[in-house]
Amino acid sequence: MNLELSDEQTAVRELAAAFTDREVAPYAAEWDRAESVDRAVVGKLAKLGFLGLTIPEEYGGSGGDHLSYCLVLEELGRGDSAVRGIVSVSLGLVAKSVNAYGTEEQKRHWLPRLTSGEALGCFALTEPGTGSDAANLTTRAVRDGDHWLISGAKMFITNGTWAEVALVFARTGEPGHRGVTAFLVPTDLPGFGRTLIHGKLGLRGQATAELSFDAVRVPDSARLGAEGKGFSVAMAALAKGRMSVAAGCVGIARACLDAAVGYAKEREQFGRPIAGHQLVQELISDIAVDVDAARLLTWRVADHIERGLPFATESSVAKLFASEAAVRAANNALQVFGGYGFIDEYPVGKLLRDARVMTLYEGTSQIHKLLIGRALTGVSAF
Repeated sequence: MNLELSDEQTAVRELAAAFTDREVAPYAAEWDRAESVDRAVVGKLAKLGFLGLTIPEEYGGSGGDHLSYCLVLEELGRGDSAVRGIVSVSLGLVAKSVNAYGTEEQKRHWLPRLTSGEALGCFALTEPGTGSDAANLTTRAVRDGDHWLISGAKMFITNGTWAEVALVFARTGEPGHRGVTAFLVPTDLPGFGRTLIHGKLGLRGQATAELSFDAVRVPDSARLGAEGKGFSVAMAALAKGRMSVAAGCVGIARACLDAAVGYAKEREQFGRPIAGHQLVQELISDIAVDVDAARLLTWRVADHIERGLPFATESSVAKLFASEAAVRAANNALQVFGGYGFIDEYPVGKLLRDARVMTLYEGTSQIHKLLIGRALTGVSAF
């Protein structure tokens, strides 16, 4: 794996860093308190091409490689994970799935809208009663001539109240993963309901929603991929999506490191800056090691994707390590801040709250340990 960034990748990273410092980080606390990111940020992300990374230019994308994509998400995660989530879901889970599995008509209809920010996508897999056991979802699509009627509910859907299209996974056949089909469902159709979820621990500025479907009618042309192959579409999307989450977690850990170092050099106790105390340096050095390790594991996934190598297990490793590392980093940073870490005038409390959910979505830490264990032993513990 080449660890040296190209000139183009370096330019992308610098562009993302400048954007984050100007348009994201200064407003993160305000958005967190208001439980709403300013939607104007979507157009700003699109203008810089961040909503079209890795999507071919012929469909409105900005091209680029997966490492460049990771660099952007790391910077956005450093500024506000709620903004990083907009890109990870609309581009990483929805647009990339359309590009991989869509018909030419679907690509030309949806990709220019998604990459330009005219539309956002949401990934409707999780249900109120089905999280880790995604193969046993209960939302159902029933064929009605050349249409389908979708009924059911989805839960914890990022971009749920903002999205113009939902990538919905519904049961069309037998129990288990073979009976699931994917559909691209416009969110303005009759019977499509959405309710914003308030009072979240973290990612408070993100538009997270519960979706409901009451016989929502879509044509068969809305089906993404073959009938009964929706679970494969979902798992392929999540394999890359876990790289996105890992990159965002590197950003969180970096923000923790920057905050802890800055505070430790300014805060004085026992007649000197606390940066001069050995145990404070231990806390800071632990964060720094986690940042580097998580970043390299994430970059390995991007490298495997670009070289056409298997990457699902590597993606699980990166997501598992980086999400847990982000929590450790936030805990260590809060310890450096002491009591001031509990006041939202300082960033570390929010960073801890945002980091905590990273160990839960797109596969819990426990699920990823089972996936890694299965890859190593050839024996499934599911």
